[in-house]
Amino acid sequence: MNLLYSEVEDDLRAAVREVLADHCPPGAVLGRVEGGEPYDPALWRVLAADLGLAGLLVPEKLGGQGASAREAAVVLEELGGAVAPVPFLGSAVLATSALLGCDTEDAGVAELLARLAAGAETAALAVPLSSAPGGDFPAGVRADADGRLSGAVTSVADAVTAGVLVVPALGPDGPTLYRVAAADAVVERFVSLDLTRPLADVRLDGVQGRPLPARDAAAALDAALLAGAGLLASEQLGVAQWCLDETVRYLGQRHQFGRVVGGFQSLKHRLADLWLEVVSARAAARAAADALTAGGDGAGVEVRVAQAYVSGVAVHAAEEAVQLHGGIGMTWEHPLHLYLKRAKADEIALGTPGRHRAALGALVGLPAAG
Repeated sequence: MNLLYSEVEDDLRAAVREVLADHCPPGAVLGRVEGGEPYDPALWRVLAADLGLAGLLVPEKLGGQGASAREAAVVLEELGGAVAPVPFLGSAVLATSALLGCDTEDAGVAELLARLAAGAETAALAVPLSSAPGGDFPAGVRADADGRLSGAVTSVADAVTAGVLVVPALGPDGPTLYRVAAADAVVERFVSLDLTRPLADVRLDGVQGRPLPARDAAAALDAALLAGAGLLASEQLGVAQWCLDETVRYLGQRHQFGRVVGGFQSLKHRLADLWLEVVSARAAARAAADALTAGGDGAGVEVRVAQAYVSGVAVHAAEEAVQLHGGIGMTWEHPLHLYLKRAKADEIALGTPGRHRAALGALVGLPAAG
């Protein structure tokens, strides 16, 4: 296992950070959520098409970059550090991973992956964002013999901006993944806690779907959720790192009682404790990304460890940042509330820490006490 960043990963981080600094400053994100249009299509075009980030996980022969989960994790660290309003997690990770679990020799699958990799299309995996790997195949949508889908899925991430939905449904032959044009479904956005990642309810009333060929649709879906959960830890790491850095910067400038606030011993201790948590979170998130890259059975353990730990660190870092910023941290005008909301929303996304701990116990032979 290698937890260090490679030169390629460092270069990728620098490129993404430069784009985000130019196109996604905190003030711009605040303005978008206040205006009711949080997604930034111009930023997504730069990231997806110009930098090629939408196709990081797609093999080169299918039009992608042929990169790995390690590179995707670096991107998510930076996107988390900017709470960037782009559908990278939903489209480039979850939906793309589900499609990669299908038969990529199929012309329809290959065509869709190529469009996603080029940034010409976005997709969403039509499962509740709270879905965790290792669960039962969702039964909210059913398909008839003609491939018409009926049912509803709640709290779908990035469905608002998607052109294509990858819908798990119970069909005549059992669990199947279907491709559905988002325009044919009823996508109803609602006000979610995290305003930078809108959720939507998706309703399908006899919508025609195209079955995606997969040897095991349930396994393909579970692999996508596992990849999403593992890479989400890197996004949470990015949130935590930004909160720590911003708090250190603020306390180094704020004066009270004739002294720099950051010089008070009690605050130094709190920041030191938080720094240790963030360092540990980085190790856990990097281990998950590295295990996903290597594949094999070990990825399940590393992903569960990362999600069980990093979720809490992100929330704690955001809470400490709000408190240590004093009164300004409680205002709407300061971006801290966006980070706290992202951290809290991510804490229940793709499985809660408690659920991952329970799954981890089963994987390593330490079942919970009855």
